[in-house]
Amino acid sequence: MNADRQHTGRVAGKVAVVTGGSGDLGAAVVRMLSAHGAKVANFDRTPPAVAWGTGSVADWTLDITDAAQVETAVREVAERFGAPDVLVNNAGVLGRPAPSHESTEEEFDAVIGVNLKGTWLLTKYVVPHMIRQGRGSIVNFSSIHGLTGGGNVPLYHASKGAVRLLSKSDAVVYGPYGIRVNSIHPGSMRTRMSRASAERSPLGPEEYYRQLVSGNPIARQGEPDEIAYGVLYLASDESSFTTGTELVVDGGYTAH
Repeated sequence: MNADRQHTGRVAGKVAVVTGGSGDLGAAVVRMLSAHGAKVANFDRTPPAVAWGTGSVADWTLDITDAAQVETAVREVAERFGAPDVLVNNAGVLGRPAPSHESTEEEFDAVIGVNLKGTWLLTKYVVPHMIRQGRGSIVNFSSIHGLTGGGNVPLYHASKGAVRLLSKSDAVVYGPYGIRVNSIHPGSMRTRMSRASAERSPLGPEEYYRQLVSGNPIARQGEPDEIAYGVLYLASDESSFTTGTELVVDGGYTAH
C-alpha cells in the first residue's frame, strides 16, 4: 500500500461512482469515500435531501436502467473528475411483498431492472475506463438473501442472488485487467427501506423487527456506516488481493 495514502485517506486520489447515493446506505458510502479522499459521483433518480457540503461530491440525476443515460453520465464523470477507479452499485428497490404467482410482470421488470440491469449497465460503461487504466474496484450490493433466499420479497431476493453471481463472473473476466469485483451483503439495516418493509408486514413493524433480529448473535439492526466501512475496504488498495468474494455484514444472521 502507498504509505502516503494511509495519511491522506484510504482512497485518496481515486474517482468513485456510487449509484443510489441519495438513499441511506448510499449516502453513507458517498460520505465515507469522500471523507477518505475520493472524488465521488452520485448517480440517483432523486437528488440528496441535504447538500454534501464538499466539492468532492457531485450529483447526476438519471435512470440507471436507461443505457443512453448511463453512458452519458459515465462519460461526463470521466471528463469532470477523471476515469473512475471505483464503482459502487448500491441502488436497489425492494418491490411489493408478494409471492411469485401474485407478482406482476411490471413489478418483475421494475425490481430486476434496477437491481440487476442497473448493476450490469454501470459495469458495462465503467469497465472500459478501468481496463484502459489497468486497475479498478467494483463493489456490488447484494443482500444476505442473495445468499439464503427468503419468503417475503422473492423478486428482490432473486435479483440479489443474480448480482452475487454476476460479481463472481465479472471477477473472473476482469481480474487479468487489474479489476477486482466483490459483492457486499448487508443484513437488516436501520434505513428507510427497511422501515417501509416492516410497516408493510402483516406482523406489524415491532414484531417484524423482533423476529428479524432477536435470534442474531448481535441482536440489533446495523447502521449505514457499518456497511460503508466495508465498502471503503473493498474500494481501497487494502483489498488488492480480494476479488470474487462476498463480504457479509449481518450481525451473524447467516451464521445459523
